[in-house]
Amino acid sequence: MCLSKILTRALILRLAPDSRQGTSRTPELAAIAGLGKITTSWVAAGGLVPAETSCCREAEGRLSQKKRLLGEDHSSKLAYTVTDVPPWYLCILLGIQHFLTAMGGLVAVPLILSKELCLQHDLLTQSHLISTIFFVSGICTLLQVFFGVRLPIIQGGTFAFLTPTLAMLSLPKWKCPAWTQNATLVNASSSEFIEVWQTRMREVQGAIIVASCFQIFIGFSGLIGFLMRFIGPLTIAPTITLVALPLFDSAGDDAGQHWGISFMTIAFIVLFSQYLKNVPVPLPSYQKGKKCHFSKVYLFQIFPVLLGLSLSWLLCYVLTVTDVLPVDPAGYGHLARTDTRGDVLSQAPWFRFPYPGQWGVPTVSLAGIFGITAGVISSMLESLGDYYACARLSGAPPPPKHAINRGIGVEGIGCLLAGAWGTGNGTTSYSENVGALGITKVGSRMVIVAGGCAMLLSGIFGKVGAMFASIPTPVIGGMFLVMFGVITAVGISNLQYTDMNSSRNFFIFGFSVFAGLTIPNWASKNSGLLETGIIQLDQVIQVLLTTGMFVGGFLGFLLDNTIPGTQEERGLLAWKQSHKQKGDNSQLISNVYDLPFGIGTKYCAVSWFWHLPTCPKRPPGGKQTDEPKAAEQERSVKASSERAPEIGADTRI
Repeated sequence: MCLSKILTRALILRLAPDSRQGTSRTPELAAIAGLGKITTSWVAAGGLVPAETSCCREAEGRLSQKKRLLGEDHSSKLAYTVTDVPPWYLCILLGIQHFLTAMGGLVAVPLILSKELCLQHDLLTQSHLISTIFFVSGICTLLQVFFGVRLPIIQGGTFAFLTPTLAMLSLPKWKCPAWTQNATLVNASSSEFIEVWQTRMREVQGAIIVASCFQIFIGFSGLIGFLMRFIGPLTIAPTITLVALPLFDSAGDDAGQHWGISFMTIAFIVLFSQYLKNVPVPLPSYQKGKKCHFSKVYLFQIFPVLLGLSLSWLLCYVLTVTDVLPVDPAGYGHLARTDTRGDVLSQAPWFRFPYPGQWGVPTVSLAGIFGITAGVISSMLESLGDYYACARLSGAPPPPKHAINRGIGVEGIGCLLAGAWGTGNGTTSYSENVGALGITKVGSRMVIVAGGCAMLLSGIFGKVGAMFASIPTPVIGGMFLVMFGVITAVGISNLQYTDMNSSRNFFIFGFSVFAGLTIPNWASKNSGLLETGIIQLDQVIQVLLTTGMFVGGFLGFLLDNTIPGTQEERGLLAWKQSHKQKGDNSQLISNVYDLPFGIGTKYCAVSWFWHLPTCPKRPPGGKQTDEPKAAEQERSVKASSERAPEIGADTRI
């Protein structure tokens, strides 16, 4: 008993505030010390080791985990939180940065689709597709920030739609004619060629429009919460992993046009994003207090893909001017020349306004709808994780159910707009831009509004899309290798919530991924064995079985919900705890997630409005008083004034 008291006293003294630093120990350890009783055990070697009781260890684990999951890392303060409004020039600069961060994914989608749409030799139309996806992504971003989940999150094209789209276009009905593969036989302005690629695009548009209605219904009806009871990490991990793995063939074909250029692009991206990410670059800047001075900007961490593409592009230009790369179209490495795609810049118009139905009236087929629906489900699951991560990095409380419902519903509206405009793809939340919030320490949603406006303007300027359509093929292939690898790793990272010492989980994940690669490969080679005599049914079976994301996700969902396993083993406990709300700060949640422009408070303030799944619930006690609002505004102003002198030190831009 005396020994126990001595150890307790020593530990309390150790946890006492340090007068030299003016700080106190962590609350987790303080809680352990406050328990007051620590047992001891003798080790065989003769040493005395304090051994905490089980309640001590549990308390420490709960506190540390709660702090980690809620993102309460006070070592990195935010310069601006989600409801703050930075100066206009900072909004513009950071908004353009978010646009550039998302540009790699936005450009990659139409470039991958161009081959299956028979457009690999029509660079001008490729530039129009790029401009269209820029324009629609800007609209969807503004809708999401103002009326959706209301978090600072960018919307753009998604790879989850690519796999089912490519599977649909691989049907015998939609395979490109042989003459479209020969550049000498393609006349991009001929009516025959235009009809070839536009019929395929209209088919993709119709499938996206119908499938987006399913996402709109799931979001605005509030069913997403019900579905999440049965969907866990072992369903999400194989689904997202199989988004990128089947694209290895496309990435390998593009990179194989010149492996030297491709590996150089990879080396640049890896160098900037991994090795030099913490190296600041001094750049001249101006501030009222300091006037002209040099500020440290982490350029390599913010723009690794853009810098890597630019340097590789520049080197390809030098090798083209010096005729190091072969001029003969049949020579190896000819597609690395910049003059093979350079004409598109002169042909593209300066201004082009994308509009709905620009490729014709969409058509609908049953096979395409089922395939794209699988992509919609995968996109919804990915966006749910992005919402919680974005809230944590932007200084906002975890999103309530009504905000999540609106976010999923607005993403469905975004997919509907993308289908109507004809991007060949849908929209989803961009994880890359969520990570950029942690880099810049600016979580204001007004910055994302500026980024959405930048995307809108870039979609109207035709030369911008033409510039990206002229990137040499091997450079694109190198970028694909890096991006698809990261997407695969993102899918696997969902397993962190599960018990990976369990043979049950090993079997479910391994079998789902391997079957998601094997079954589509067999189905694409033996389509004749799957014929039932009913053309529509044959197309549905063919598209679903050749979509690895659907096969792997369905098997993971089925096995995870039928094979016995505890909630902890399946990862559902950790999954739910990571999405747990901190405290009950209804006023802060209201300021962040309530509808804008007084909708629901000043306008449309009817009783039934509060019962809709997408609308905030009526606070207890009727209307909120003005006192908490005034106090909250005062605290917000005070916090902003305290952060103002710290902006230069805390933010990396």
